[in-house]
Amino acid sequence: MKVVALVSGGKDSCYNMMQCVAHGHEIVALANLKPPENTDEMDSYMYQTVGHDAIELYSEAMDLPLFRRTIQGSPVEQGKDYIVNNEDEVEDLYELLKEVMAEVHIEGVSSGAILSNYQKVRVENVCSRLGLISLAYLWERDQKKLLKEMINSQISAIIIKVATMGLEPNKHLGKTISEMHSHLLKINEKFDCNVCGEGGEYETFTLDCPLFKKRIVIDSQDVVIHSDDAFAPVGYLKFKMMHLENKT
Repeated sequence: MKVVALVSGGKDSCYNMMQCVAHGHEIVALANLKPPENTDEMDSYMYQTVGHDAIELYSEAMDLPLFRRTIQGSPVEQGKDYIVNNEDEVEDLYELLKEVMAEVHIEGVSSGAILSNYQKVRVENVCSRLGLISLAYLWERDQKKLLKEMINSQISAIIIKVATMGLEPNKHLGKTISEMHSHLLKINEKFDCNVCGEGGEYETFTLDCPLFKKRIVIDSQDVVIHSDDAFAPVGYLKFKMMHLENKT
């Protein structure tokens, strides 16, 4: 099956691409929804927006066309089931996939949904309306096993946002999931945090994986403190300069 991969930059969307290929599918295009200009972080229930500055590099890193669209809607329809609403951010995904279909033959959509019924229901709704098949191989996987699997699969992903007890912006941002593995298990035991970050505890950006023909290198970045809470400070990385590097 020919598949378009929804990529946020995060480890989950990247690992689901790898699972699609392992199941015999072919990734033929990438798709991403970005925040409005001069916005790094936005209140979206559907899309990761931090790290969006480096998403353009994915196209060359994988030698695939990348389709992008600016998020215009907001999470209006927040019920268990999604009802089509032109003001909702889900419709941005619908329009983006329509653009992809006009240019590339696709049959399926790869997404990194793990535990969020909210996201899964909405991706499936859009796919159903467009006659596409939703491929979410990470769905309801055991979180500890899944994180270890991602690390063992040679995904190089760094933490680009923290928002929970036990994670500190100036200490943990920029570290790889491999470096953070034992610490994530510790705060899971201590604070019941989700080790894969599915509760919004942290977000990641993938710099390299076996599907990449080139790796992404971050040359310079800033730490942005969004909330200097004493117990659970919120901060993220703002990429300033980055480039691609050939893999040996």
